[in-house]
Amino acid sequence: MKIEVIETIGKARSTLFGNVLEALKACGMNGKVVLVNDIKTILKYGVKSAPALIVNGIVMFAGKTLPPDKIMKFLQQNHSTFS
Repeated sequence: MKIEVIETIGKARSTLFGNVLEALKACGMNGKVVLVNDIKTILKYGVKSAPALIVNGIVMFAGKTLPPDKIMKFLQQNHSTFS
C-alpha cells in the first residue's frame, strides 16, 4: 500500500502525517508513507485544499485532518481495495 500525504507547512503538516503513521502501526498494516509537497504531483491528483490523503493513487479526502482512530477504521474497512 502506497500512502501519500499532502500537507502545508505548519501544525497541519505534522498532524496528518503523524496520524497516518500512528494508524498504520495501531492496525498492524504495512505501507509506504510519503510526504508530498511537489506542486506537479498535487495538481495531478486535483487536490485543491490541504491536507489530503492519497492511497494507491486515489484521493481519499482533502481539506481536513482526521485523528488516528478514524484513519485506522477507514484503512481497515477498505483494506481489500488497497492491497
